[in-house]
Amino acid sequence: MAIYKAVIPAAGLGTRFLPATKSTPKEMLPVVDKPAIQYVVEEAVAAGLDDILMITGRSKRSLADHFDAAPELEASLEAKGDTERLALVRASTDLADVHFVRQRQPKGLGHAVLCAKRHVGDEAFAVLLGDDLIDRRDPILPAMVALQERTGGSVIALLEVDPDQIHLYGCAAAEPLEGGGSDEVRITGLVEKPDTADAPSNLAIIGRYVLNPAVFRVLEDTAPGRGGEIQLTDALATLAGMPVEQGGGVYGVIFRGRRYDTGDRLDYLKAVVRIAADRPDLGPEFRRWLAEYVPSLPA
Repeated sequence: MAIYKAVIPAAGLGTRFLPATKSTPKEMLPVVDKPAIQYVVEEAVAAGLDDILMITGRSKRSLADHFDAAPELEASLEAKGDTERLALVRASTDLADVHFVRQRQPKGLGHAVLCAKRHVGDEAFAVLLGDDLIDRRDPILPAMVALQERTGGSVIALLEVDPDQIHLYGCAAAEPLEGGGSDEVRITGLVEKPDTADAPSNLAIIGRYVLNPAVFRVLEDTAPGRGGEIQLTDALATLAGMPVEQGGGVYGVIFRGRRYDTGDRLDYLKAVVRIAADRPDLGPEFRRWLAEYVPSLPA
């Protein structure tokens, strides 16, 4: 069965960006001139996933507003003949079929995914975390979807990181996938944010997943783990040891492209600079300004 549903957890409080996120969801913080969440939806749609479920929380109504029509604004732009901005406003409305459900309690990523059970049903689906922006020139979802369809299991995106940084991520133990591509692996074990000395590898889990619906049954039986939350990594570790006929098996695709981390203030600023510098409309002038400004900065 073709995969066309995607789940985007967006219930976090965004405390690292306070006070900006006191009244504005972190997902709505602009990356140049689009909110971060729109980049994520555009990535899903480009991979053929046009049925989007966002898992939200309180004070997140602006997410729904952004992907809804804005009749008064559209009428004003149309009356002015501002077709360029009118197209930009309508683009987010027409992107996909976007649905919303609330995660009433902050019980972790695993619980957020479990909130999608009724909408997803008995189908494989993707999960995209909004903190990870994948450059549209380096898509990974199509390869992950193809691997899920080929194996029937669940697929996670992996990134090789400095071993000293692995404690910041979920970590995968992996082996080459027989008959697979050079960047495809079979997962033999998973651990959430291990101590550096105990990490099985330097393969970090980043925020893209394509999951067999068996993950819902496993999540329902997964006890709270690290941080007292229901960890998706723990459920995937269980799936990795289950038979294929029961929806088990976990595989990975190693990502080697451009990725922007918007979950951290410093990395968010870097993402804005990198994306702006690559824009054909802003990049040339912005790069010239950077070339003049950066040498004047103290070391």
